[in-house]
Parts: sequence; C-alpha cells; structure tokens
Amino acid sequence: MKECRDQLPGGMDPTAGVLGVLSLMIWSLLLVVCVKYVLGVTRADNNGEGGIFALLALLHRRAPETTATRIGVTTLLILAGAALLFGDGLITPAISVLGAAEGLTAIDPRCEHAVAPIAAGILAALFWFQSHGTDRIGRIFGPVMLVWFATLGALGAWHLARHPIVLAAVNPLHGLRLLFAEPSAVAPLLGAVVLTITGAEALYADLGHFGRQAIARAWYGVALPGLLLNYLGQGAYLLSHPGATENPFFALAGPGLPRVALTALSIAAAIIASQALISGTYSLTRQAIQLGFFPRLTIRHTNPEHSGQIYVPFVNAVLAVGCIAIVLGFKSTGSLAAAYGIAVTGTMAITTFAFYLVARREWAWPAWALGPACAAFLFIDLAFLAANGRKVHEGGWLPVLIGLGLLIVMHTWKSGRTEIFRRIYGQGLTEEELRALAGSARLARVRGAAVFMAGSAEGAPAALLHQVRANHALHETVVLLSVQTAEVPVVPETDRLLLREIGAGLWRAVGRYGYMESPDATALLQQLARQGVRLDPDAATYFFNRELIFADGDSPLPRWQKYLYGFLSRNARPAKDYYHVPPSQIIEIGLPVHL
Repeated sequence: MKECRDQLPGGMDPTAGVLGVLSLMIWSLLLVVCVKYVLGVTRADNNGEGGIFALLALLHRRAPETTATRIGVTTLLILAGAALLFGDGLITPAISVLGAAEGLTAIDPRCEHAVAPIAAGILAALFWFQSHGTDRIGRIFGPVMLVWFATLGALGAWHLARHPIVLAAVNPLHGLRLLFAEPSAVAPLLGAVVLTITGAEALYADLGHFGRQAIARAWYGVALPGLLLNYLGQGAYLLSHPGATENPFFALAGPGLPRVALTALSIAAAIIASQALISGTYSLTRQAIQLGFFPRLTIRHTNPEHSGQIYVPFVNAVLAVGCIAIVLGFKSTGSLAAAYGIAVTGTMAITTFAFYLVARREWAWPAWALGPACAAFLFIDLAFLAANGRKVHEGGWLPVLIGLGLLIVMHTWKSGRTEIFRRIYGQGLTEEELRALAGSARLARVRGAAVFMAGSAEGAPAALLHQVRANHALHETVVLLSVQTAEVPVVPETDRLLLREIGAGLWRAVGRYGYMESPDATALLQQLARQGVRLDPDAATYFFNRELIFADGDSPLPRWQKYLYGFLSRNARPAKDYYHVPPSQIIEIGLPVHL
C-alpha cells in the first residue's frame, strides 16, 4: 500500500485515488490468486508436486525420449520461467526482511540508516541456520503465521469499522476509473499493485509439501481474509490521514509498544516467508538437477522423515551473498520493488502459457473455454510485466540479469550432456558383442564384482572398454548400472530397480528415481544382492568415467558454450559423490571428450 500511495498522481482526489488502488489490489488477489492459481493452476500437479518444472514434466510425459531431451521453444520458455524463479529466491528474502526492518523507522525515524545493516544481519543469521535444517524452527511456523494473519485482520477491521466507506472499493469500476483517468500513471501503479500477489507462484511451488486442499483451506480461511481486511484498513487510515507520509501498515498500530510489537511480528513473519522461499529454491535446484538441466551439486537431507527438507550448501552460499549484497546495495524496499515485480510477473506469464498447454494436451479441456480464460490471465500477467519493464534501469535489470545467467547455464548443461551422450555413450559394443567378449578365452576373469556406471541403458559403458583394453581382464560378476530420472516426484520402491541378465556373468541394472529424490547406488547394490546377483555390496568396485572436456571437436555447440560446459563439468559435484558410493570402492578412469 505504501508503494501504491507513492505512485498516485499529484492533484488527484484522495478518496478516488485510495478507492481505485484498493480496487486494483482486491481484484488482483481475487482474479490471479483465487481463480488462476488456487482454482486453476494448482490442478496441474505431477504426482502431487507443483512448480514450473512440474509443468515441464507433464508436457514431456507422453513425448518420445528424443523429443523430451530436445530443447524446443516451449522448454526454453519454461526454463526462462524457472530461471526467473531462481532470481525470485534471491530478491524475496531481501525485500521481505528489509520491508519488515523498515518498521523501525516508524518507531524512531533516526533508525533509517540502521535498517539495511540490521536486515543484512538477520539474513546472515537466517542463512547460517539453514545447515541445521528447518525441522526445529518449523514447529513454530504455524502458530506464528496464525498470529500474524489474525493481527493483520484485527488491525484492518478496527480501522475499517471507523471508515467503512472503503468497502466501496469492492466495485471494480473504481480501479478501472483510476487507470483510465490517469493513463500516464498506469505503469507505475500496476508496478506497485503487483506486489500484492507476488507470493502466488510460491504457493504453486509449495503444492507438494501440503496438497491442494490444504492450500485452498489456508488461503480462503486464513490468508485471504487477513490480507483483505488489512488492505481495507490501510485504505481507511489513508482517508482519515490524507497528508500522512509514514508507512500506512505500521501506522495501523498505535505508537509505542503496539508499534514495536507489530514490527517484531512482521520481522518474524518475514523470516518465515524467506525461509519458505529459500527451501523452495533448494527443491527447485534438485528438480533441475534430476531433470538434467543443472550440474550436480551436494544435496543434504536434514530430516529423515521428510524427504523434501534438504540443504544445498552451494545454493545457500550464493543466496546468502546475493541477498545481503542486494540489501546493502538497494537499502530500501522502494528501490527494490521494480526488481521484484519483473521476476514474479515474468514467471507468472510463462506459467499461464504452460498451464494452457498442459490443460489442452493432458486433460483435453476444450479450447473454446480454456483459451479465453488463459488469454485474460495472460493479458493481466503481461500488463503487470510491462508495467515493471519500464523500470529496468531502476533495479529491474537485476532479475533479468540473474535469469539470463541461469538460463544460459541450464541450456548449456542440457545441450552439452545431450551432445556427449550422443557422441560417446550412445556408441560402443552391443550386448551380444559384450557377452562374446566376456566369454573370450583371451580375457582373464578375476574374482569379485565390478559395477560400471553407465550413462545409457544400452551398449557398453566407456569405462568398461577402457578397463578391458588396458588390463585384458574382467571381474567374475559385472553390473552395468544406469540411473534414470523419471518425470515424477517419487518412484515407488516396487519400481525402483529393473534387472536383466546379459550372460557370462554380466547383468544390466537400471535404477529409477523421481526428480525429488537423490540416487543411492549403494542401496541399489544391496537390492541386487537380495535378488540373487553374486556380489558383496561392501567389497564391489565401482568404475566411473572422469570426463575431460576439450573444445576442439566438431560438435554444433558454439565455442563459448563448449568452454562454459567444460567449466561447469570440472566444477560439478563428481558422479561418485552424487550416487553415494563409498570412496574406498571407487576407481576413476579419465575419458577425453572433444566437443
């Protein structure tokens, strides 16, 4: 409301301005969050999981494997939305904590210069705590948020009862009149109004944690009433104090102890909101890794009872440095508002487009009903995006830059992996040739079991061919182990392992994991032993390739992308660590690759 008030044109009738802003805010909540997300987009779940990568998985569910691995225009758009959502993970904690800390200026204006350092300190403590997991602090999330929304509603209702005229803002004509009366103010106003709905995309991304029904009940029963009452109360305050320049939210509470308590509660709520998006960024990163769009990173599970509670050290460090730098660089929510709007509205527009494709292809919804509805939502999304796009020079360049960088990384990693699989792992001996080689009298068979990690479930892995060529020997039991990522969140244990005997002591095993899971080669070997394969999981030797990337090949990738892929490959988490293999059981073989 503070940002919207500051964007109202000078000389406008105060009542018309406040009612118009309230109308735009109310109908943005109703149309975008209630109708588009809660009633519509949250239906597009992939085995219960939501988020923009879930839409991508749904679109590829029935596509052939070669089509699913190709980066087409639709996939590129969804990747762009995911990249902006990563940027949102940087900006949201910064603007949330910074906005709450600004409440200190409502207590004492002399605190203005201390707001940014205090917010930076809170963020530093928040990111430090991530390695301990969210289980302990999660126990107080629910009660604190209930107190938060109850406080929002109570403060708003108190001021609303004193000036019920603001209820007229429920009429959408007030918002339309404001837009048409001052065309030059449309972009600044919409750029501020969009801050009302910036949590909607996170609501969809959190679908897998709570389920659609629980989210709907929490939204309609707690969050929406608290927000509507509070915005109406802020509007009532502005009408009764037309010359006020302070933040109308903190002004709802009386001076002294009530305002101090509201500031403390808002900081607690901002920390919880930031925690939720930080955790969501971890989940988004894991989904990107599992779908093959991001290099392997270290992922730690912080709660054995909840697979969704993970910690990604590299992402945490990047978010911590980025958020603190943003707070210290922008110093106020007003300066950061433009950057925040572009990230959210860009992702929202892409979500609308992807949802239309899913509803048409997966559910066969009629185009005559779906088309106009999605077109209307896309018009709203693009209007908000265009309004924020005018402020690129004021901070909007930040999410664009972050998103572009991440999009280049995801496109390069996927393109590089696809090219390597085509050129290296897609070639080699057939299973018949491999069986004949293993049975050759010129090849010595040594005791024990060898596990060759294979990128493809066909042919022979390059590490095996290198081993045979160098040593002229092969273990008595050889397992060609491939790990595949299914485009579902979790694979049932009954479908975890596919096992087939090739012959001559050779076995083909394929472990299947969902994109919300972390592969575990040791657990797969234990399952193989239980199914009759002659091996000791604690004594087996794992053979891995170590790709050495050279940019002097004839692949179609641009030269700069080859160098970037080489850099990403060298700095990615080694496959041996990603698959949870004991270091004492590993042999790594260098594999030069000329892209």
